[in-house]
Amino acid sequence: MDTPNTNQPQWERKLLERLAVASLKEQRAKRRWGIFFKFAMLAYFVIAMIVWIDWGRSDTSSDGKHTALINLNGVIESTGDNSADKVNNALQAAFKDKNTSGVILRINSPGGSPVQSGIIYDEIRRLRTKYPKIPLYAVVEDVCASGGYYAASAADKIFVDKASVIGSIGVRMDGFGFTGVMEKVGVERRLMTAGNNKGFLDPFSPQDEKQKAHAEALLGEVHKQFIDAVRQGRGQRLKETPEIFSGLIWTGAQGIQMGLADDFGTVDSVARDIIKAENVLDYSLKENIAERFAKRLGAEAGNGFAARLFGGDAAALH
Repeated sequence: MDTPNTNQPQWERKLLERLAVASLKEQRAKRRWGIFFKFAMLAYFVIAMIVWIDWGRSDTSSDGKHTALINLNGVIESTGDNSADKVNNALQAAFKDKNTSGVILRINSPGGSPVQSGIIYDEIRRLRTKYPKIPLYAVVEDVCASGGYYAASAADKIFVDKASVIGSIGVRMDGFGFTGVMEKVGVERRLMTAGNNKGFLDPFSPQDEKQKAHAEALLGEVHKQFIDAVRQGRGQRLKETPEIFSGLIWTGAQGIQMGLADDFGTVDSVARDIIKAENVLDYSLKENIAERFAKRLGAEAGNGFAARLFGGDAAALH
């Protein structure tokens, strides 16, 4: 009599279980890859649409005479939409267009880099000499202070609102001193430098009078450059007083009385009544997403390295 094989059903059951588990894993893997590819395609589509919308500058094609508009909105710095490179490229495109009747630089800026402001100022004056028949007017909205006013003073005329804030013709360098706090909490500063003044204005060290005097001399030189630019740009219209170059700010109405501005006006009114070309085209250049990402990545890496290696502060027109 044959003995029944009791191991056969158990073997078959294990095999079926393995096959079921393998099939389940395969189905899960397919679903995961399917979801991944769907999200990848969606992300690609979204990024492509954003880049397509955001890329480059506004369409400035025109069939007739127009007023060219360039926006200077925010802090003037070497990166971003308010860099001298971006603003000057927009200015050059506006003046080069044969249908441009006049250019408006619309300003809403508290200031920023004296270097970037000076580069914009110089380029405005160069373009006005190269294209003498095309006027450039600055139109101030909320704020045109410090570096913003530096750039505006190169314009043929400056138009403001009665409540605009203009002026702040001065230079500043910010910092803090923590030596007293460090003494109270028992922290010892260990600063090693190659160069007697490499720890210039270090906030964790006692202030050195010679270094302080040097910093004040630097600020004075930049301030003089600012004053010379305003005098050159505004000419005889400027009614100088002891306080006009002190860093104070004024309303637009006060600025007209002082010769810091010429008249009241907006972009629309200047285009319509002064330039006589109501059609306004925006030539402002804007960074696209790829540029912003690359610059931010590069700037953060570069600034971190520079801060560790060199340290130091910079003057600003604020």
